[in-house]
Amino acid sequence: QVHLVESGGGSVQTGGTLRLSCAASGYTVSSNCMAWFRQAPGKEREGVAVSCNGLSAGSHDSVKGRFTISQDNAKNTVYLQMNSLKPEDTAIYYCAAGSPFATLLATRYEYWGQGTQVTVSS
Repeated sequence: QVHLVESGGGSVQTGGTLRLSCAASGYTVSSNCMAWFRQAPGKEREGVAVSCNGLSAGSHDSVKGRFTISQDNAKNTVYLQMNSLKPEDTAIYYCAAGSPFATLLATRYEYWGQGTQVTVSS
């Protein structure tokens, strides 16, 4: 009954900004850990940022200083603010939930959204 729905993806130029949203139902986003992952064509899924108990708990080195995970508890929604986007950020971005501890390993998460496409042109 847990349902995660991502939105906010799109196409931007290098240096642009996007904010992704993950609306959760059947799950409270302030509980345990939630994370954003991404997967580019032909590449493995990789962790982007993780939030545990409503607090940012880590991010991949490639996005440090550019991406920020946050949440709005009233809306039960988790966000990924993406600034200074690069072509290397092009991927499908997935919201994940259910890990009891902070991790960027995909296998530790029980629930997944359908993904939203982010394309950064060079």
